[in-house]
Amino acid sequence: MAETLGHLLPVYVLADESGSMSSHVGDLNAGMASLHRSLLGEPMAAAKVRFSVLGFSNSVTERLILADLRSEGSLPHLTAGGGTSYEAAFDALLARIPQDVHTLKSQGYRVHRPAVFFLSDGQPNHGEDWLGSHRRLVDRTATKAAPNIIACGIGDAQAQTILSVATQPEFAFISVPGAQLGESIAKFFTALTKSVVESGNAMASGHAELVVEQPEGFRLAIDEV
Repeated sequence: MAETLGHLLPVYVLADESGSMSSHVGDLNAGMASLHRSLLGEPMAAAKVRFSVLGFSNSVTERLILADLRSEGSLPHLTAGGGTSYEAAFDALLARIPQDVHTLKSQGYRVHRPAVFFLSDGQPNHGEDWLGSHRRLVDRTATKAAPNIIACGIGDAQAQTILSVATQPEFAFISVPGAQLGESIAKFFTALTKSVVESGNAMASGHAELVVEQPEGFRLAIDEV
């Protein structure tokens, strides 16, 4: 039997790029840059993670796929415009994640269950069956590599929606009332960075564990229902 190259955790940032985020694209990109700098300073953690970035509006743009951040000069910039298709977002993950896990395994890695960090500032487009797409994505009997989804809602996002997106209630966070959108985005990326670093370090020490940090200035979404 061929020797494994090690263990990896695929991490996906699924970021809302709808028109309502137009005034805060700079905050999104600053958060991405900060995350990248932090991971470069944590090479042991970064070595255990393969990082993907998908932006969604009415459709999905794959901006980065299975990157080893230690070898990336910079992260891609996000943009904004259009609606908020949760259905397109979850359909894209449903197509992408099994393919990515297969790719990593074929390269000789052992792959832990992927983690998706979801950020949205609003409600999904009306009339879409996004719940059906989401159900297929997280059903471990149908999708062997079904991810853990950590969902963060800011702005006009509603707690019940964020709860429906997260795969566990303790993975659902909503920004406190009155929070500034830019500050909430920054705090989301700070928590994301800590989660990735701590999860990667846990794997590097031989303890496979998904560590999820609650963003400062957010509440568990279940507290809002």
